[in-house]
Amino acid sequence: MTKITAIIPTLNEEIHIADAIKSVSFADEIIVIDSYSTDKTLEIAEKLHVKIIKRKFDDFSSQKNFAIDQAAHNWIYILDADERVTPEVKKEILEAVKNPNGFVGFYIRRTFYFCEKKVNYSGFQRDKVIRLFLKEHCNYKGAVHERIAANGEIGFFKHKIDHFSYRNYDHYISKLNHYAAIRAKELHERGAKVNIYHVMIKPSARFFIHYFIRLGFLDGFTGFLVAKTQAYGVLTRYIKLWLLNNKKHLNGRI
Repeated sequence: MTKITAIIPTLNEEIHIADAIKSVSFADEIIVIDSYSTDKTLEIAEKLHVKIIKRKFDDFSSQKNFAIDQAAHNWIYILDADERVTPEVKKEILEAVKNPNGFVGFYIRRTFYFCEKKVNYSGFQRDKVIRLFLKEHCNYKGAVHERIAANGEIGFFKHKIDHFSYRNYDHYISKLNHYAAIRAKELHERGAKVNIYHVMIKPSARFFIHYFIRLGFLDGFTGFLVAKTQAYGVLTRYIKLWLLNNKKHLNGRI
């Protein structure tokens, strides 16, 4: 019951994958579930002797749940390739699986870095995710911003992991475009429509929330970039939804 399977989902993560794997070297099994990377991600992972599963990406929850089903152990630690388990969190993980005190999973807070610069505010001060959990009590729900649905009580770790989410601005935009496309497809399948509120009010509201309410202005220009780009992500989501909704009428003209 104290053995751990660490799972790392990947797609073209050659700059992150080695450090990610090394940071969970305490796990009894490490699985890399890859969405057919075209860079050196798998070549690097193979040299580190981890289990590799290739699966075409459909959505984040399905990808992670598929890997969880392949895990040899009940305790699962999910690690995004751009995250690093710190020595302090490693200690908490090992103590938690030995004595979970009735918890079926644990929230872990993250220290966010943007282009290697630590971001203290902008909404990330409240960032927390369930990363360690018992697979028999937890599974993922949601296509884009996936979350753990837990059948039981969730605890909290004291220390934070490091989150190097965006290596540069182009990478940030690329990720937001990817998330926007998935979310737009999800909304399209639900029959959602686009109106002036979605393209004029919602992006501005997202900027206001990140920059003012979540104190992004205290992060200086980095905070402004984060807020502005989050607003762009919202706008892009609804542009993509509009294009999907009007695909037959546009007939390839846009």
